[in-house]
Amino acid sequence: MAGPPALDYRTAFDQAPIGLVLSRHRLMIDCSRELLAMFAATREQLVGQSFEVLYPSSDEFQRTGERIVASLDKKGRYADERVMRRMNGELFWCHVSGRALDPAEPHAAGIWAFEDLSSRRALKVDFTAREREIAALLIEGLTSKLIGKRLAISPRTVDVYRARLMRKTGAATTPELVNKLLTG
Repeated sequence: MAGPPALDYRTAFDQAPIGLVLSRHRLMIDCSRELLAMFAATREQLVGQSFEVLYPSSDEFQRTGERIVASLDKKGRYADERVMRRMNGELFWCHVSGRALDPAEPHAAGIWAFEDLSSRRALKVDFTAREREIAALLIEGLTSKLIGKRLAISPRTVDVYRARLMRKTGAATTPELVNKLLTG
């Protein structure tokens, strides 16, 4: 009768209940089995590739990279919820957290964790890239002023996008919009 697998770092990495990625300069150097399952990918499709393959668009990949650099805490940590793309093209909400090993060079090397939120939050409405960004920040509880600052746009522009989101979801108030975004 075979016993459980040896408990070492590789086993822990591969058996973790969330998707894990080791990165250098926004390239995936290694990833866990859970991440491969989450993104419906093979190791060959991800290892050595840019994180860009996991984003709905190149623009979202670029803007998220800029947002990470601007938002790292003193220990190099960052977390958010965003829409990601599986290799089969399906979009889904994902919680991403991680840390840059050197906060002075945020993309040089990092460790990132991905949690699929699709069982709790469905993506039913077709949003633009900017609408997805603003929706994610509204869910975090940020005001138009703070969202504008984070995305380097005016608070008035944020309000225009919020109004579009409310129309698309049928929400009458911002709390109702956030609830609809959270519950799908």
